[in-house]
Amino acid sequence: MTRPLFNELRCHLETFFVGQSPLIQELLVALLAGGHVIIEGVPGTGKTLLVKLLAQSIQSQFRRVQLTPDMLPSDMVGVNVFDFNQQAFSLKHGPVFTEILLADEINRTPPKTQSALLEAMEEQQVTLDGQTHPLPSLFWVVATQNPLEFEGTYPLPEAQLDRFLFKLVVDYPPQAAAKQMLLNFQRGFQAQRQDLEQLTAIATVEQILASRRSVQDITVDEKLLDYLLELVERTRHHPDVLIGASPRASLRWLQAAKADAWLNGQEYLLPDNLKTVAPALLRHRLILRPEAQLDGIAIEDVINAVVEQTVVPR
Repeated sequence: MTRPLFNELRCHLETFFVGQSPLIQELLVALLAGGHVIIEGVPGTGKTLLVKLLAQSIQSQFRRVQLTPDMLPSDMVGVNVFDFNQQAFSLKHGPVFTEILLADEINRTPPKTQSALLEAMEEQQVTLDGQTHPLPSLFWVVATQNPLEFEGTYPLPEAQLDRFLFKLVVDYPPQAAAKQMLLNFQRGFQAQRQDLEQLTAIATVEQILASRRSVQDITVDEKLLDYLLELVERTRHHPDVLIGASPRASLRWLQAAKADAWLNGQEYLLPDNLKTVAPALLRHRLILRPEAQLDGIAIEDVINAVVEQTVVPR
């Protein structure tokens, strides 16, 4: 997938999901970096619609699962069923056996079911009854959740949160964008299934996988590796942080920054790329001290402080 085609995909999404250009950019960075995403926002802000639009713009297998409090792990990954005709067990695939998986309202289901995604997200495979079943080459999970202050939600375990490359936050659209939404509605676009199916796919799975390989060609100066390590170290020693960024986070940080550089048409990594992806990459990984939370300190303020206080290499 060439850079111009990726830009076409971005413009395609912005046509229907108006007023959220930064969010779309971050989602495409995650897709290009091969990292799973969790999108948080209040009900009605278009989290599910955005993922459906992106999936419809790509010629890929797409599954959506609505998570509920009574859902079992087998409902997610599948189960071995005995076939009386064949006199043998056969695998009944769960929704994870797809290329793009939308896990809607992931924090509505208990931790046991949430954990069923762990192996699939990290290892790109599922193990059932001792047998390993590989998942497609393009296996990408986008989960949505409502803020934790809403009743009936279960906080995701730290181990599962770390599996997500980005945590994106959907806010209310600006007034001009909200008006454009109303105009689109007046013209007949209601985000119904038949409307989405009429959208033209402008990319293929093969093009996305090829673009991911191209990201590896982005040149990274050793000074920027030292800069990244300094950023990570500062997250661990910030006075308001209880748990900082892990070694895995540093690897994901570099990959996301390279994807951002590729999308911007660069041939080499810049400090700004590391800064740009920092909020989405860190907001679900850093854990504040209890006293900092009581003082009302926001995780975004901590991330901004870490970035501002770290000297940029020259």
